[in-house]
Amino acid sequence: MKQTVLTAFFLLFVLGAKAQKQSIPPDTISVYFDELKTASKKNIGLWNKDLYGPMILIDSKTREFFASDPDSEGILKRNGTLYSGVLPATVNIANTAINWGGKRWAMIMLPLSQNKENRINLLAHESFHRIQPSLGFSLNNAENNHLDQKEGRIYLRLELEALKQAVRSNSEKEIKRHLTNALIFRKYRNTLYKGSETTENLLELNEGIAEFTGLIVSGRNKDQTRSYFLNGIEGFMKNPTFVRSFAYYTTPVYGYLLYHKDPDWNKKIDSKTDLTGYFIKAFDIRIQTDLQKAVEKLSDNYTGTSIIKQETDREEQTKKRIAEYKLKFIQQPHFEIKFEKMNVSFDPRNIMPVEDLGTVYPNIRITDLWGILTVETGALMSPNWDKISISNPVKTENKKVSGDGWILELTDGYTIAKDENNGNYKLIKN
Repeated sequence: MKQTVLTAFFLLFVLGAKAQKQSIPPDTISVYFDELKTASKKNIGLWNKDLYGPMILIDSKTREFFASDPDSEGILKRNGTLYSGVLPATVNIANTAINWGGKRWAMIMLPLSQNKENRINLLAHESFHRIQPSLGFSLNNAENNHLDQKEGRIYLRLELEALKQAVRSNSEKEIKRHLTNALIFRKYRNTLYKGSETTENLLELNEGIAEFTGLIVSGRNKDQTRSYFLNGIEGFMKNPTFVRSFAYYTTPVYGYLLYHKDPDWNKKIDSKTDLTGYFIKAFDIRIQTDLQKAVEKLSDNYTGTSIIKQETDREEQTKKRIAEYKLKFIQQPHFEIKFEKMNVSFDPRNIMPVEDLGTVYPNIRITDLWGILTVETGALMSPNWDKISISNPVKTENKKVSGDGWILELTDGYTIAKDENNGNYKLIKN
C-alpha cells in the first residue's frame, strides 16, 4: 500500500464549497513570491541550493490557487506573471510539499501572516520540504506517543523551559548552562521510553530542520528571533498534544544558537545524524551519568513543581478521554475502513494516542481509491496506518454516506455493508 502523509499546522477542510472569487489579489501573491525569492538568494549558502522554486498558494475554502510556475501537464492558466487553477478534490490541502501536474511543489494555505518575517518563515519551511529529498533528508513524520504520557510531557516541558532561558541569556556561559540542562532533561526522558530517542530524532530531522531553515531565511534580527522563540514555545505549551509538533520548537533553538558558532553546521548532517549527540558535541557539553539525580536537582529551576502538578491533573482527564474513545471506536459497533492507496492530511496539534490501539485524529481528511473521507469529530487511525475507524453511518444518499461528524464520498465500485453478527460496518469493493 502506498501512503502519502500531509501535515499542516492549520488544516482546513473542504466540504464541497462552491468556487468563489479569489479574495487575495494577484499583485499581493506576486509580492509573497518575490519576498521568498529575495530571501532565498540572500541565504543561498544555507544549503548551497536555492530554496525558491515551484510554489502553490491556495485558498482552502475554494481550492483556487496561484502558482509561481507553469505545470508540466498544461493544466494551469497564465494569469499575468502568475499561473492559476483549481486543485482537484482528490488532492488534500495542507502546508506541505506535493507532487502534482508533473512537478514537485511547495503548497501553502492562504491567507498568509501580515508579518513579513512570519510569511517568509512559512514559505521557506515548506520550500525546504520541496527540496528535502535532493538534500538527502528522508520525508518522515514519526509519531512520538510517549510525549502524550505524563513523564514524557513533563521532561519535554522542562527541556523547553531550559531552552527559553538559553534564548534569554546573553553570556556564552549562561547559554551553555541552560543548553546543558535542556539536554539532561532530554536524555533522561529518552531513558524512560525505549526507542524514543529514535522517533524524536526522525521528526526533528524532518520538521525541525525545515523550521530551522525557515527561521534563518526569515531575516529576523536578534530581538525578533528571541521574541519569536519565546512566544512560540509559550503557544506550543497550550497545544492539546506534543506528539507531532514538538520538533518545531526544539531543533530551531539548538540550531539557531549553534548557527552563530558554526554557520555551516546544518550542511554537516544527513538523514542518519543523531541530532542530540551532534548538539552535545558541537556545544562541548558534558552530561553527567546519574541523570535521575540531575533532573531532580534541576527541575525546580525551571518551574518543575508547577509542571508536574499540571501534568498529573491532565493525566486524570486523559484517562477519561481514552476510555470514551475506546468505547466509541473499538468496543461498540463502528465503521472500519481499510486503505488501498491512501493520502491524508490532518492537524498535528490535537491528536491523541489511545494506548497501543492507535491514535485519534479529531480532524482528518483522507482520499483513497474508494473516495474521500472528511472527519471533524474524531477517527481512530490504526497503529500501522492500514485502516481507520469511525462511528457507524446514520445516513446514505446515493454515493454520499454520513455519520456523527464525518462524510464519506464513495467512488464507483464501492459500497458499505453491515455485519449483522457484531453490528460493525465495512467497505465493500464490488
